[in-house]
Amino acid sequence: MNQEDQFQKPQRTLIDKEVSWDKTQVIMSKTNAFGIIEYANEVFVDVCGYEDYELMGQPHNIIRHPDMPKVIFKVLWENLKNGKNFHAIVKNLAKSGRFYWVITDFEICRDENDAIVNYIARRQAVPQEVISMHIEPLYKKLLQIEAASGVGFSEKYLIGFLEEKKKSYVEYIKELIEENDKAHNKFVQQEEHPVYEEEEEEERGFFRRLFNR
Repeated sequence: MNQEDQFQKPQRTLIDKEVSWDKTQVIMSKTNAFGIIEYANEVFVDVCGYEDYELMGQPHNIIRHPDMPKVIFKVLWENLKNGKNFHAIVKNLAKSGRFYWVITDFEICRDENDAIVNYIARRQAVPQEVISMHIEPLYKKLLQIEAASGVGFSEKYLIGFLEEKKKSYVEYIKELIEENDKAHNKFVQQEEHPVYEEEEEEERGFFRRLFNR
């Protein structure tokens, strides 16, 4: 359990409907090293339905949807605590009980002693085809395993799933988004980018462009 999970979340009636929001916008928040919210931009406030004064000082899991497998957050926090950015597709829960899907991007802030003090998170909408065809079936399976056998076996399943595809989680979602963009003729190169020999650098370039960073 990460420290964010120690806080009790408010109870909400789940509504199986998506939040209506401008999916060209970027949801942004800033937390301390323990996931406590210190800033939320207007897009965050508009989409999640909480006022900014309701969010300040709250754990970020205030918007965690019960449809999300715990293993995804386990892997996310392990990467962040080790100083590694992590891109995850997440289903969030608005104050109204409605849901919204996003892909994450993090900026890790350190103090003069190189200790992590803040995380700046940016989130954008995810194509519906990617969610319904790939992410929802995978997350449903992970949730079923967690309910039956625990997070440890959910993580083992996720590792095996990714090993079969010969990709990391981040590589997998990157491929899903790229394939969806190409299928919809959405992938347009506005400028030429250098070809990176290292796959990790190519991934970073992809997500920088996705989040306009």
